[in-house]
Amino acid sequence: MRRAVCPGSFDPVTNGHIDIVGRASRLFDEVIVGVLINQSKSGMFTVDERLEMLSEVTAPYKNVRVMAFHGLLVDFCRDQGAEVVVKGIRAVSDFDYELQMAQMNIGLSGVETLFMPTNPLYSFVSSSLIKDVVKWGGDASAYLPDPVLARLVNRLKQN
Repeated sequence: MRRAVCPGSFDPVTNGHIDIVGRASRLFDEVIVGVLINQSKSGMFTVDERLEMLSEVTAPYKNVRVMAFHGLLVDFCRDQGAEVVVKGIRAVSDFDYELQMAQMNIGLSGVETLFMPTNPLYSFVSSSLIKDVVKWGGDASAYLPDPVLARLVNRLKQN
């Protein structure tokens, strides 16, 4: 079975993330969306909330599952039997950083990285940018799945 991991913080998950996951789901028998638990960062959404949102918006992809992990991505990949990491690349600046990570990952464990160019519709979209747009009353509906947008709007109203 060919299994891949799409890792990230997904705080929150955007349509750009979902585009990459959906495209990866056509290339691999199984795709695991790995939500990184980073103790040193406090996100807008808890890990459990991110897992819930991701599970909801990836439900149409029957070969996708969502899991949290901490520690090294290569250890998570090994534990899950995944030999490939799929990363979306928006710009050259993403590639510079991600190439270093990919080279370290293959050196540590032999895990390959597949760089997938982002759909041009989402090439400028980041979770932090979207949070700012919504915070200041902008319309981010083209960049977030509906249930995620609703949660984000509600969360920002609480703050």
